[in-house]
Amino acid sequence: MTSSYSTDIVIFGGGIAGLWLLNRLRDKGYRTILLETNTLGSGQTLASQGIIHGGLKYALNGTLTGAANVIAGMPAYWRSCLNGTGEVDLTTCKVLSDHYYMWSEAGIRSKLKTFLGSKSLQGRVEPVPKGEYPSFFKAATVAGTLYKLPDFVVDTSSLLQALTKKYHDYIFKIDSHAYAFERNNAGQVNAVTVANSEQTFRIEMQNIIFSAGEGNQELINKAELKAPKSQVRPLKMVFLKQENLPRIFVHCIGSGFSLTPKLTVTSHTDSDGCTVWYLGGELAESGVGLNDAEQINAAKILLGSVFPWIDLSSAQWQCFTINRAEANINNDYRPEDAYIKEEDNILVAWPTKLTLTPSLADKVIQHLVEKSLVPMAVTNNEELSSVLEAANIGSANWD
Repeated sequence: MTSSYSTDIVIFGGGIAGLWLLNRLRDKGYRTILLETNTLGSGQTLASQGIIHGGLKYALNGTLTGAANVIAGMPAYWRSCLNGTGEVDLTTCKVLSDHYYMWSEAGIRSKLKTFLGSKSLQGRVEPVPKGEYPSFFKAATVAGTLYKLPDFVVDTSSLLQALTKKYHDYIFKIDSHAYAFERNNAGQVNAVTVANSEQTFRIEMQNIIFSAGEGNQELINKAELKAPKSQVRPLKMVFLKQENLPRIFVHCIGSGFSLTPKLTVTSHTDSDGCTVWYLGGELAESGVGLNDAEQINAAKILLGSVFPWIDLSSAQWQCFTINRAEANINNDYRPEDAYIKEEDNILVAWPTKLTLTPSLADKVIQHLVEKSLVPMAVTNNEELSSVLEAANIGSANWD
């Protein structure tokens, strides 16, 4: 006999996007559960550098792009959540750095000054007086200029903990090979069957949301959807550990403006209390296709040229590949905002970037309102805890 359960919304995917949606939707009164086949955050979330962008990065080709304008309001939104006045309670989330820096080579100082002085960017980024440089940059042995951005950095593990705190009883782990979608007579997906070691059971819902990042494509295939399409853009990220590493948070830009800084550094702490430098930017994009030894060598050369005053001879280096998953809506170009697409009662969702997760939730909620989806009077999703185990938070690659 197959047991049956009912709920308003089932979310597939337990990264930041899915967990943020769970919080917003349950706060709105929708009886929502989240299903995850791995550990929470195990894909893009824990591989993210945790930067909450204000959009300047996307204007580094000398013009303000659509992406830059979309993201401009995100730092203020996130800060409201962090201080307890926003739509999602992130007061327990750890902020690694309350601001972000940009370090530019001396050769582009004039061009950069003109660009940053434009009316559209006034007040969004400021040069740092040399007397106020952090100690790491005061020690610089090469000429450069330091700028302060409105961006900041959150600890993604802490962010996951904050987002699971309120509704942890509605977050479940399922076997990646033990679920299937059901359609009604109208061809709409209205249920999912899930098997555990002891039984098979059925969950009926009003709506399904796929927010599984790279996993969205597998879900799309399994549900036999036709319209939503996913794309991935790989990165080969590098991290290094060394005793007494200074904690820095900086984009490094070279001799020309580029949509992607040549190096982006964030600082983290591993489970042993050691500081970790996590390296992204153009280094991670151009390193795709290199083997680990080649990519680590490229990182050593780049850091040696950008920060020649620091000795990294005793550092331990590692790298890994992670795919950024996005909606494919315009011939493989990077979307400028979060994106949703519905087919057969399934809403496929991509935040595009960590920063834009709140925008994704707004789009989903607006869509449900326009669809006139009303919470059911009675559901029994609370009983799922007796047949499904809880999903646990994953670990960062350096732990």
